[in-house]
Amino acid sequence: MDPTKPILQVKDLTHVYSAGTPFEHVAIEQINLSIFPGELIGVIGHTGSGKSTLIQHLNGLLKPSSGQVLFKGENIWKDKKFTHAIRGRVGLVFQYPEYQLFEESCRKDIAFGPRNQGVSGDELEARVRRAAGFVGLEESLLDKSPFDLSGGQKRRVAIAGVIAMEPDVLILDEPTAGLDAAGRDSILENIRAYQRAQNAAVIMVSHSMEEVAELCSRLIVMNKGRVAMDGVPAEIFTHADELTEMGLSVPQVTTVFRLLREKGLALPADVYTVRYALARLLERKEGRPC
Repeated sequence: MDPTKPILQVKDLTHVYSAGTPFEHVAIEQINLSIFPGELIGVIGHTGSGKSTLIQHLNGLLKPSSGQVLFKGENIWKDKKFTHAIRGRVGLVFQYPEYQLFEESCRKDIAFGPRNQGVSGDELEARVRRAAGFVGLEESLLDKSPFDLSGGQKRRVAIAGVIAMEPDVLILDEPTAGLDAAGRDSILENIRAYQRAQNAAVIMVSHSMEEVAELCSRLIVMNKGRVAMDGVPAEIFTHADELTEMGLSVPQVTTVFRLLREKGLALPADVYTVRYALARLLERKEGRPC
């Protein structure tokens, strides 16, 4: 894939639920975005901001009321066959995906997607093993029933089922919801490993500002069905007041530095991770400008 050309483009995308009825609701309106290979993007916004509606358009689960979604320059709704194929190229992992497990073994669950793509034999087994490896699922668990596993292991099986299709774009809706700290950190590292190994674009919806600050190189902020902000985390989190007005928080370390600046300390406004904060404080201690 050419890293200079977008893998996905969203052009003037609008979606209206229950159009022409008393329940008509404009969920997203005039969205324009370009997603490039290898990007790791966080999508944030309050409940009802349009995040879920947006991501369900990216692999054709929802059809636009107007506008287009392009995959490698082609409209994903150009024909039914192409729309169906896109769902393997743009993989979507829903929130709590473990509730969608249904096969008698983890191996069969992971193999379900690629098998429907026509993959079989040694290649199918290789994909299952690769996907299990990416999510940190031990091979000894592959022949067990997914219903005998822990919550975190079930989550890994579900994510592996999408990764086994080897999508060019991987979309995850709240992938760490309900997990403990260790499980959360492990899943996030698994996601990063897949993104690096495949040079895939990864889009992650999250309510955790710490997660997106630590993991993502670009943030898209949704508000009232529109893109309110789009930029690198350091830039986005300097707009703490605006984010708060939208019903969002900022990373705790950003808030701490903001309070210190209000007390007169000459500290930067673009701190958004503990690692970055430590580096700025060391610079200050050594007498260098932050």
